[in-house]
Amino acid sequence: MTEPAFVLVRPQMGENIGAAARAMANFGLSSLRLVDPRDGWPNARAVALASGAAGILDAAPVHGSTAEAVADCAFVFATTARARGLTKPVFTPEAAMDKARGMAAEGRRVAVLFGPERAGLENDDIARANAIVNVPVNPDFPSLNLAQCVLLTAYEWRRRTVEIAAERQDGEGDPATAEEVERLAAHWQERLEAAGFFFPPEKAPHMRRTLRNLWSRMPLLRADVQILHGALRQLVRRRD
Repeated sequence: MTEPAFVLVRPQMGENIGAAARAMANFGLSSLRLVDPRDGWPNARAVALASGAAGILDAAPVHGSTAEAVADCAFVFATTARARGLTKPVFTPEAAMDKARGMAAEGRRVAVLFGPERAGLENDDIARANAIVNVPVNPDFPSLNLAQCVLLTAYEWRRRTVEIAAERQDGEGDPATAEEVERLAAHWQERLEAAGFFFPPEKAPHMRRTLRNLWSRMPLLRADVQILHGALRQLVRRRD
């Protein structure tokens, strides 16, 4: 699949270029293009902030204009937080990367423009884009750092191109079986019955049901069950 080209248009600080490259590397992207960086190129500060992503900087071509940087692209997104008075479709980063993925699967090159830190893209740059990407930020504080905007967009791209579990269990250990949980619940109920916990009698059925439901709600591992059995035995032993 053809990955999108991230185009930094007239970036001002080498540090932000390096941080943008690092953000791209975090999410598996490597196609970086630069348009007329203010402080020249190559830039030692960019390399320092890239933190291991210097290879992306080394491979980044430098262009003299936005038109030159996107000349080989079939579709261009422009990121901006401000209304520009230009009639264009406006996408969230999520929807933009959905569209980008579909075009990339067809072998079509997509570019995403990111403007300079001080004021963002100029209207002449945006006029060359097919669509706008607008991050739904706080309208009272809409400005995003260049690297932040790159990171958000790169993250949305990766979400659509790599299978990522929405939830997983970290660490080792097998989940407890229903039978093991049932034995644990019975053990606790038996000991609590003996201790007179379920009182008064008219509330006892509800209390037992609530306690049993608690065990079912907990994502217990077998090791957890063993500890809870052992803790209860020790408490009872000390009490006796």
